[in-house]
Amino acid sequence: MPNIKSAKKRVKVIETKTLRNQMIKSNLKTCIKKFEEYIANGDKENAVALCSEVYKKIDKVVAKGIFHKNTAARKKSQLATKISKIA
Repeated sequence: MPNIKSAKKRVKVIETKTLRNQMIKSNLKTCIKKFEEYIANGDKENAVALCSEVYKKIDKVVAKGIFHKNTAARKKSQLATKISKIA
């Protein structure tokens, strides 16, 4: 445990940010799983509709600094590849 007051505050702030980041990542993962479920069922119409929402969430995660921009680009590319395989 830290002894200095500012270090104690940093521990609290980091815990708060960690929880926030976990919540945001979990929400994104859930959305991606739903997208992949549509792909597995061959439901291209719903998958395409959900794809734009997933892209938007990925962009928000990058804007908040949770993901690196290259990670986001890779994930988007993987999603686009999955949609094109269904066609």
